[in-house]
Amino acid sequence: MDKNARICIIGGGPAGLSAGMYLEKKGYENYTVLERSDRVGGKCWSPTYNGRRYEMGAIMGVPSYYAVHDVEEFCGITHDGPQLNRNYKNAQGKVIEPFEPKKNLLKIPRLLKMKKQLKLFGELLETKYKGYDINGHRGVAEGRYEGFAVTPEREPVSGTNPNLKDLALPFSEFCKKNGVELVQDIWIGPFTSFGYGYFDEIPAGYVLKYLDFQTCMNFVKINLWTWKEGTQYIWEQLNEHLKNKARLNSTIEKVERRDGKVYVTVNGQVEEYDKIIVTAPLHIPGTRADGQKGMDEYFDVRDDEKELFSRIDYERYDVLAVETLPEDHPEISYYVFDNMVKERLGHLMVYYRRWRDSKEQVITTYALRKHKNMKEIPYEDCRRMVLNDLKTMKNPASKVVNEWSVYYFPHVFSVDYANGWYDKVEAMQDKYDTFYAGEIMSFGDMDETAEYSRELIERFF
Repeated sequence: MDKNARICIIGGGPAGLSAGMYLEKKGYENYTVLERSDRVGGKCWSPTYNGRRYEMGAIMGVPSYYAVHDVEEFCGITHDGPQLNRNYKNAQGKVIEPFEPKKNLLKIPRLLKMKKQLKLFGELLETKYKGYDINGHRGVAEGRYEGFAVTPEREPVSGTNPNLKDLALPFSEFCKKNGVELVQDIWIGPFTSFGYGYFDEIPAGYVLKYLDFQTCMNFVKINLWTWKEGTQYIWEQLNEHLKNKARLNSTIEKVERRDGKVYVTVNGQVEEYDKIIVTAPLHIPGTRADGQKGMDEYFDVRDDEKELFSRIDYERYDVLAVETLPEDHPEISYYVFDNMVKERLGHLMVYYRRWRDSKEQVITTYALRKHKNMKEIPYEDCRRMVLNDLKTMKNPASKVVNEWSVYYFPHVFSVDYANGWYDKVEAMQDKYDTFYAGEIMSFGDMDETAEYSRELIERFF
């Protein structure tokens, strides 16, 4: 492609800004990043309270976040945030230690069985499911893999493995098929409580490309990265170091693709480009209160785009930042496994204390209120349930400081995954001078989206 090609990138989150960085690294400098909001970072949002930043979105990373590390090196920053730790409570607010045999004598047989299944699971992933952890979902439904290895070098790899078709199964069925049902007790913490849905509805491909074995073990061992100024700081710094900073408050009214050009009407002005990379949502079912739209509502969308993108759903995941009285402030972050099941939809799953040296900071709470086979819980009902749960946990809120209900984890379900949804979308890359990136093409965490942008640029530019 001509290095002087005019490239429009829609979205100033991790995917969009990373696309700009990787384009620069390959010698493309004629790009523009358009961001509809007044900040960069997407779901990495780190507001300030009492002089310190807290997290409303992404909280942490792990050493296998190689794309995030690319950004750190590009910007000259590092993971310098507070050390994290956690404990566990049951639904009644009692502190428990679910993985400690000495504290759960009756559960020793189950814990020993879980340990055995975990070892087997690691072996299966490396052998039977070789290629499972490659970024993105290209080829999985056809029983093949193609991309870059999950190593610091990210060397190109490809191959055929018919067993990969099993990744279309819901994760609970995938585990049952392989006789490792108990590993769900380990994977559920950094998956369901982080807002990515329930194991009986989400294809295993999503679970395992985000929580590949090494990543999940880093979460288990609390081998985590944080940033003093928050995860948003990573992307603020990247934006500052790019040759072309994101243009904030950019409202895109219309995109027309014709005669080999892309015409973008933004803030009332028509701009001409050669290519466009979409990292913003491709489709949003229904109407959102914040006015966010899918690209199929402002593009001159084609029939194949409309048909495929209409299959996308997303999670309703809510975050509250609350004050407590000093005497009610939790001493640590807590996971509530009892509430990470669909029968407890809308209840508090985890609450997070970021700054351990101060009680004059907020804690943040997280809850899911949608399952594909259940009635969606209204936002206000979920909010009320979470605040009541904090009382049950003996950490009642004295004030709600901030709240966010965000478009979260776009995905397709097992039937569409198995029917090659991803291969059909990948076959459309550059078909209309348009490239599709962002969360839906990989996964909804910041590293997977950034890594997909890297691969996209490597493949097509």
